[in-house]
Amino acid sequence: MKQTPTQHIDFYKQIVEGLTNGVLLLNHHLLLDYINAAGETLYEISANRLKGATLEELFPGSENLIAKIKSAFESGHPFTERELLLPLPNQRLVTVDCAVTPLNDMKEFTNKRAMLIELNQLDRSIRISREEKQFAQSNAMRALIRGLAHEIKNPLGGLRGAAQLLERELNNEELKEFTNIIIGEADRLRNLVNRLLGPNTLPHRALINIHEITEHVRQLVQADKPDEVLMTHDYDPSIPEVYADRDQLIQAFLNITMNALHAVGEKGEITIRTRTVRKITIGHKRYKLSCQIDIIDSGPGIPEDMMETIFFPMVTNRAEGTGLGLSISQSLIQQHNGLIQLTSQPGRTVFSVLLPIENPE
Repeated sequence: MKQTPTQHIDFYKQIVEGLTNGVLLLNHHLLLDYINAAGETLYEISANRLKGATLEELFPGSENLIAKIKSAFESGHPFTERELLLPLPNQRLVTVDCAVTPLNDMKEFTNKRAMLIELNQLDRSIRISREEKQFAQSNAMRALIRGLAHEIKNPLGGLRGAAQLLERELNNEELKEFTNIIIGEADRLRNLVNRLLGPNTLPHRALINIHEITEHVRQLVQADKPDEVLMTHDYDPSIPEVYADRDQLIQAFLNITMNALHAVGEKGEITIRTRTVRKITIGHKRYKLSCQIDIIDSGPGIPEDMMETIFFPMVTNRAEGTGLGLSISQSLIQQHNGLIQLTSQPGRTVFSVLLPIENPE
């Protein structure tokens, strides 16, 4: 049976929606008429909110690119910019290959000219490679810690037991103080090893509203923060419920948010932001829909030499810190098939938690 023009359009739209490159269609006024799912992911803004955006809103601060697009629209000549450093509306910088194609003959559809812009995010392949490396490092680190924990806890238990037996044989109370020190230190080391091992139970998952979790964490931190630290939120109310363990997510987000609180000190700003992300690869799996929870602080940033190891146990830049909070958070999120990403510069550090929105069962 012959397909109608509408069916043809729907078919082609499905193809474009499945592309990994961002596709933007501008109308004859050079306003955004359409953006595919990969484009929404790139901009971290929904298509509904972006529709009708001007070139200046789509490419803020990119006067040269905007001038070239307008010139191409007038002349009808396509062009491509390779490895273009592109500022986005959400204050992110991405590296893209940008292909601009004027569509001079759109009479079949709109009777007007149009402009097609394709954005191939080069950072994506770098990000996926980095994530795969991060997963491998995390798994190797956990295997190493489990082996060390076994080797440490066995003699530690024997040491503690021997100290208890010795305590029973001693009549001098002053000498018992030394056995109490041995027992206390053995318990402290055992607790440290247990914390290094991280969570030892599988998530008890149920459908939950991610904003119920973030609000609970925000209220907990709000009670401890200095008066001159401002806590704000920017939520996307359209995020569906997430299939996750409530307590484990609270612990993961609380660790990250408390880390942000320590970073800003006595004065600064912490923002919790949520967005939906479509068609994103986490580890080796591609998900149709995920949610992204950003915890943003205005602190001094994380030193460059710590960026690759910040999620390792015992890594910290605070003298009083244990270096376990972020490691535990990463482990908890990975148990939910998610991942924590990090970007940092002086005045803006962003921990981004990516969680698939689906029931794995």
